[in-house]
Amino acid sequence: MRAFPFALPLTLVLAAVSLAGCSRNETPFDDVRPVRALTLATGTVGSSAEFSGDVRPRYESRLGFRVGGKISARKVDVGTVVKRGQVLMQLDPQDLRLGQAQAQANLRAAQTSYELARADLKRYQDLRSQNFVSQAVLDQKVAAARSAQASMEAARAASREQANQTGYANLESDADGVVTGIDAEVGQVVQAGTPVVRVARTDEKEVVIGVPEDQVDELRNVGAVKVRLWADPGRSIAGKIREIAPVADPATRTYTVKVAIPAQEDIRLGMTAVVQLAHANTGAAIKVPLSALYQNKGATSVWVIENGAVHLVPVQVGGVSGNDVVLAGGVKPGQTIVTAGVHLLKPGQKVKVLAADVARRGDAEAEANGVPK
Repeated sequence: MRAFPFALPLTLVLAAVSLAGCSRNETPFDDVRPVRALTLATGTVGSSAEFSGDVRPRYESRLGFRVGGKISARKVDVGTVVKRGQVLMQLDPQDLRLGQAQAQANLRAAQTSYELARADLKRYQDLRSQNFVSQAVLDQKVAAARSAQASMEAARAASREQANQTGYANLESDADGVVTGIDAEVGQVVQAGTPVVRVARTDEKEVVIGVPEDQVDELRNVGAVKVRLWADPGRSIAGKIREIAPVADPATRTYTVKVAIPAQEDIRLGMTAVVQLAHANTGAAIKVPLSALYQNKGATSVWVIENGAVHLVPVQVGGVSGNDVVLAGGVKPGQTIVTAGVHLLKPGQKVKVLAADVARRGDAEAEANGVPK
């Protein structure tokens, strides 16, 4: 019963502390967000673009027999390296040989008729000299001899043609190259001109890429073309734009561009390659990393830092330079923009710039243009 005098003062102290806490005014906490930033500077910009493609031969022939027939032999496989004049396939020559024998027989018959007509003409010329026959009869013999001669020449041409036809039973390569495809097999009957073997020349090669329609016009200002193979990315090969398709591909809606490259033995057909197109210098411009761009209501903007806070500034994108984006307007040198965390900010947001990231890009360009670090 003696504990009450001590309990009452303790209760009063706790109540006083509670009332003091309720009456204290809370200080608002400012949300300061750390960001990475970049001080803008102008510099000479040369834009570039990269496109993937594959190595292809400049010339690839689809070879076929010049006569029809049944394929009796195939001498090559896919990947076989062939020389000019090498036999690739053969047709059954039986019918062709029979045709050649017939043409030769016709030639011999025409030669016999011509010899007979010429001997007959000689006899009538002798008779005419003695006035035993008229001039009209002699003219008929002259005409008969000329006709026989013409028939003999036609038979000789037909015999030569048939000999060529017999030779066409062998399909030969028309150039040094490599077999890239077989379209017919032994036992198949083919018509004249039907492609049966594909041969690609290896002396001239090119890389084929697809370029979007909005970048086709820029190909005219390309200063340098470099090709890198996926199998050897450390080596750069100088290339040259050889052909630009006038019509877009109906499936991909891109324009086919062919880049010629020097012939090298280690560059094999079908290899994956990357073509880098470096455009001529476009003059002074401002480059920013892609992470600095922020899409706001369909417009491209950047967060500009002023007095420790950020606000959105719309910008115009002028192109791409390597891994950076070229800005054509909206900002000016000397301004500081946010390069990381742009999606976590809001207008008026207080930020703390990481000192190590301020002006970390383009210091040399900034000094050249009088912009302090």
